[in-house]
Amino acid sequence: MKSTCFVLFLSLAASAGAFGADPTVLRYALWDASQIPQYQAVADAFHRAHPDIVIKFEQDGWPNYWPKLQTELVAGTAPDVFTDHLFYYPVFSANNQIVDIEPLVQRDHVPTGIYFPTLADLWTHNGKRYGLPKDWDTEALMYNTEMLKKAGISAREMNNLTWNPEDGGTFQKVIARLTLDGSGNNGLSPSFDKSSVSQYGFLASYVEGASAAGHPQWTSFAVSTGWWYTNAPVWGTHYNYDDQRLIKTIQWYADLSLKNGFSPAFADIPQTGPQSLLVSGKVACMVDGDWMIKWDVQNAKFKVGIAPLPVGPAGRKSMIDGLADSIWVGSKNQEAAWQWMKFMATPAAQETVGKYGVIYPAVPAGAQRSVDTQREQLGVNPQPFLNEAKTPGVTYPFLITEHGPQVDSIMRPALQAVFTGQQTAQDALVPANDQVNALFAQ
Repeated sequence: MKSTCFVLFLSLAASAGAFGADPTVLRYALWDASQIPQYQAVADAFHRAHPDIVIKFEQDGWPNYWPKLQTELVAGTAPDVFTDHLFYYPVFSANNQIVDIEPLVQRDHVPTGIYFPTLADLWTHNGKRYGLPKDWDTEALMYNTEMLKKAGISAREMNNLTWNPEDGGTFQKVIARLTLDGSGNNGLSPSFDKSSVSQYGFLASYVEGASAAGHPQWTSFAVSTGWWYTNAPVWGTHYNYDDQRLIKTIQWYADLSLKNGFSPAFADIPQTGPQSLLVSGKVACMVDGDWMIKWDVQNAKFKVGIAPLPVGPAGRKSMIDGLADSIWVGSKNQEAAWQWMKFMATPAAQETVGKYGVIYPAVPAGAQRSVDTQREQLGVNPQPFLNEAKTPGVTYPFLITEHGPQVDSIMRPALQAVFTGQQTAQDALVPANDQVNALFAQ
């Protein structure tokens, strides 16, 4: 959410100097400013255990973080340790820019089965490991409880929605009831005027979701039809963007705005911070990730409700996206970097993170701690996010393949063409899929 760049230096060098040597200063990069207090608390504990190592935090907002990091990796000026993402690490590993930590994991007997299922495995490829899980997120429906009450929609109804790409199921009926025109007609009324909407029922396609992964927007709907991105759960080599199940899903998603008027037009949604439309009362609900709970609740002037995603033809589905830290191969302090990375992935560190209630740590006890904190401090029930993570068969991994950035550069304009009504999903996605698969034939 925040793009302001700043550097926070944990000034513990004086205590380190008491041991007769200058401390090792580790540069640690992350993109979310709201997480600095929790990781400063972790760094305090780490310094007590390693008084000769000082952590220097470097933060830049998401839009700038990745271009800056990629430039630094090429220039040889990258931070020692940085927060990494499942979408980007395949590129870094292919370019030999991050350290394979599997030998260190084996050397220090670091347990990798203590996290939520699959999270640790997502950071492995061809016998190598590039990160230890530190958090995860799932998706759910965030909604305006006051708007639902006025529409006569109960929390129980929200918790039991169904969806399909043909008519949208009960989910589309609910967002139609939540959409009002200037005369107060809802989206189910024959008199509804989609050209003068005063309240939208749903926030559908916006820039952040017009991506190869569609996270956190259309992906859960598409996967709930039985569709999958590629020919393998991870590291697939053939994409399926031309599958009719996806094409129907994307067209349905676009038509919520283009045809029905139940969602704002793509061009009218802020490129960053689309949640502002929810908290300001412009839209009644949206799919969002658990990392936005605290911001949404603190900025909304109404009580925020949370419901699980609708059940699709193949069941309820939610992406589980887990972050980890990676070590730059050019770091001159790789052993110290490993000690810091390893410390952040421990249950003790993750329970400390959980106390802040900003994200859900990868260790189950830490995640439960975060849920409890959010209940106590925010007065919200975030259990749907945790239930999705715990329920077998609901979650699926983030899109992980080679050529990720190139795939994204092809799919973004194709999807935006659909969401803006310039092309149908059929006309846009089929040729885009051919271009994507050509990357793997080279």
